[in-house]
Amino acid sequence: MKQVMTFEELNLTKPLLSALTDLGYTTPTTIQEKVFSVMMSGKDVCGIAQTGTGKTFAYLLPSLRQIVFAKDRLPQLLIIVPTRELVVQVVDEVKKLSAYMTLETVGLYGGGNIKVQRAELKQGADVVVATPGRLVDLAMDGSLKTKSIKKLVIDEVDEMLNLGFRTQLKNILDLLPQKRQNLLFSATITQEVEQLMQTYFNSPVRIEAAPVGTPLDNIEQVAYEVPNFYTKVNLLDLLLDENPDMNKVLIFVATKKLADQLFNQLELGYLNRIGVIHSNKEQNHRFNSVKQFHEGTYRILIATDIIARGLDVAEVSHVINFDIPEIPENYIHRIGRTGRADKKGKAISFITEKDQELKEAIEDLMQYEIPMQTLPENVKISEILTPDEEPKINMKNIDVKLPKRESVGAAFHQKIPKNLKVNVRRDHAAEKMQKYGRPIKRSGKK
Repeated sequence: MKQVMTFEELNLTKPLLSALTDLGYTTPTTIQEKVFSVMMSGKDVCGIAQTGTGKTFAYLLPSLRQIVFAKDRLPQLLIIVPTRELVVQVVDEVKKLSAYMTLETVGLYGGGNIKVQRAELKQGADVVVATPGRLVDLAMDGSLKTKSIKKLVIDEVDEMLNLGFRTQLKNILDLLPQKRQNLLFSATITQEVEQLMQTYFNSPVRIEAAPVGTPLDNIEQVAYEVPNFYTKVNLLDLLLDENPDMNKVLIFVATKKLADQLFNQLELGYLNRIGVIHSNKEQNHRFNSVKQFHEGTYRILIATDIIARGLDVAEVSHVINFDIPEIPENYIHRIGRTGRADKKGKAISFITEKDQELKEAIEDLMQYEIPMQTLPENVKISEILTPDEEPKINMKNIDVKLPKRESVGAAFHQKIPKNLKVNVRRDHAAEKMQKYGRPIKRSGKK
């Protein structure tokens, strides 16, 4: 039996150990333990880890362990993440771990005041956490100095590429010093991620916390066959009403439109206890909703995949897949929000007839069959369909044959004679003879 390692046994400094003790952490997770020694050796790293495995601390601990105090306070560690929510979250984690260190951390993201961010960089920053777009803006105008960066971390890189940040990432990598350590963390390794590593990384060591697609052992998974949107709402309402243990419920929907529709259906029943976040919501609204959910004020948070990627909310009791994701790996990301830190969690999926193939793809990825539950007898089956669920009527297009141009008559009335223009060669001498009775010749100047 393998002996459990503690943080005391890792080559950590006293300030870091004190911070971990304050946070109540004594033993590293699998990814934290595996990554530490490789990163300390200076090699490039490709970490493959699902959400909830502690990968943020996995790259922060060795990075902060090796950071060196410098008077010029230029950034030494650059962390790139896909969303502004994740920037705020990682900055918060850095501040927790560096509580006993003299360290300045700055978060850069679109939607924030760029003048304030420029001023923060000017005052000095050892660690910069940024989204790709804002990072490029501030690097190109000279506000962000990149010459002292020794470590680059790209977190949630698969999602970053999905969001279309490929060009910005390449621009950033070209701006950085050639001599640096590259650290990439992703839940899935796609072909695009492979190409990025081949071009910019130096023989990265692959470290896998768990095989991609492996369902986490402490998450109970169940599914219900549900015919339509309003029946899903009725089932969700019933489950929330009958199960008081569903005290912190994260609900995933497919689109921003569906997120708003579901919120409107549930808002009155859970007044001031429900929030919704998606990319159309203002930044302050999104931050506040996550904060209220994190603190337990909100019992329910409705979210889309893009916004919730990397979202770290403690003690989520249940994850509801109100809609099944089209990308099987996203199911793994979703259910990984519950059952964290050795606590039990539950994932419930609502599956319509058209979702069956998606469910099978998820089961193939996990090598696990999601148990089906019978709908409760007291759930109301709705026959009302939303406009998106109503059957589409395909009208047959009838091609109307137009007559050929030759057989088409004149488009306009005939012009009157005085308006007819005929191109003819004029005989000016004859015209003058007729008008003056003699030829008129222009005489030369004397």
